[in-house]
Amino acid sequence: MAPAPVVEAQFKKDEKALCFHHELMYEAKIIEVSSKEEAEKKNGYQYKVHYKGWKNTWDDWVEEDRLRKLTPENRELANSLRHAVLEQQRAQRAQAAPVKKKTQTSTRGSEERQTPVQAAPPRGQKRMRDQDLEKEEAFTTRRAVRILMPDRLKSILVDDWENVTKQLQLVSLPAKYPASVILDEYFAHATGSSMRTNAEVDILQEVIHGLKEYFNKALGRLLLYRFEREQFFDIYSSITQPTGDLAGKAVADIYGGEHLLRLFVSMPELIAQTNMDVQAINRLRQELGAMTHWLQKEPQVTNFFQSVYESPGSAYIEKVKTST
Repeated sequence: MAPAPVVEAQFKKDEKALCFHHELMYEAKIIEVSSKEEAEKKNGYQYKVHYKGWKNTWDDWVEEDRLRKLTPENRELANSLRHAVLEQQRAQRAQAAPVKKKTQTSTRGSEERQTPVQAAPPRGQKRMRDQDLEKEEAFTTRRAVRILMPDRLKSILVDDWENVTKQLQLVSLPAKYPASVILDEYFAHATGSSMRTNAEVDILQEVIHGLKEYFNKALGRLLLYRFEREQFFDIYSSITQPTGDLAGKAVADIYGGEHLLRLFVSMPELIAQTNMDVQAINRLRQELGAMTHWLQKEPQVTNFFQSVYESPGSAYIEKVKTST
């Protein structure tokens, strides 16, 4: 039996790279490369990295899927991730800030004056009701929801972004394992043991149903990159036809794991726009955390996510260019 071919490390000692640390990517230097033990050789190598500008105490051993080559495109992605996190932090600070009540002021020469609280609004102007004020205050003070995304799934999201936006490729549709099937398989996995009560099973069933509804409504509006929209228009046209393989199907029965991950990333923003109470939000966050933890394991990664994207051809690319 011929020996297995030796797989070279993708990164070399002293090479500069970008490395994921939680949600962000930081510039780092490879200071040591180690081949993993035979029993653990799924990803081949581990790398000790030193983050630029960080103390040596932050040096860390990481898997290869947390590293990205130091290219202009990956720098751009790192900056985009950083800006997104900064915007989220600003929004959290704005939500946490106490709402100050406006006081009536009278400044000589000012053209803007406050209407006395006791005065009635002009005829035809609708008075804001007390409950509307309460709803607005409750929305602005609502805590941001954070859903943890395992590094392996982050890597899939980054590769997905690069394949579509940089390589101008598309996922093959309909997916072998569409989002609805993935969610149903997670439900079967999570309820396969006797650990959950009937009430907990009912709650999970509602969560799965809600995620399918979110997916169907959000995909065309939030979850697509610009390059994918022409593909979506073709899919939607087939869905609305009276006959055909896709006729009458929901998009959750067509699009797969890559777009489901995009939904999970968008869930904090979507949840913030609902009237869910704190208990329901915490429960949903717990279920989504368990779901992403399950998704990042084998065989789910191999089955549910496409390793090869398809090239749509020059006619499609030209059509996208002319439609912008």
